Amino acid sequence: MPQLNAYLTFDGRCAEAMRFYAQALDARIETLLTVRESPMAADSPPEVQDQVMHAYLVGPGFTLMAGDAMGMPYQGVHGVAMTLNCDTVDEATRRFAALAEGGMVTMPLAESFWAQTFGMLTDRFGVPWIVNGGMKPF
Repeated sequence: MPQLNAYLTFDGRCAEAMRFYAQALDARIETLLTVRESPMAADSPPEVQDQVMHAYLVGPGFTLMAGDAMGMPYQGVHGVAMTLNCDTVDEATRRFAALAEGGMVTMPLAESFWAQTFGMLTDRFGVPWIVNGGMKPF
């Protein structure tokens, strides 16, 4: 069966972002491969050697992949948001607070018709997040 995963791109801050997400989401970094550590190191310019070619984060019920733009034009994250659905309001509140640290809350946590709590934020890396907790049947 096919698997669909998010792959985020950063402007040289991928390693920092993945460490932040590992802590905020109780996940573990399985791979954090820089260009320098890859088979492409000899063919890559010096300015990208310490950038992340591929990162792989594994958490409870999810995986997240990422890398740095590595010299390509970086325009940030547009038109998409990461959605985190938590079983409980407490878990959603904890994760929301962790992800919002250093970022900007665009919609504070509040009850909605689909979840006991729902909120939106943009984290310190410019990634938009939607956090739901305690999903309601509708």
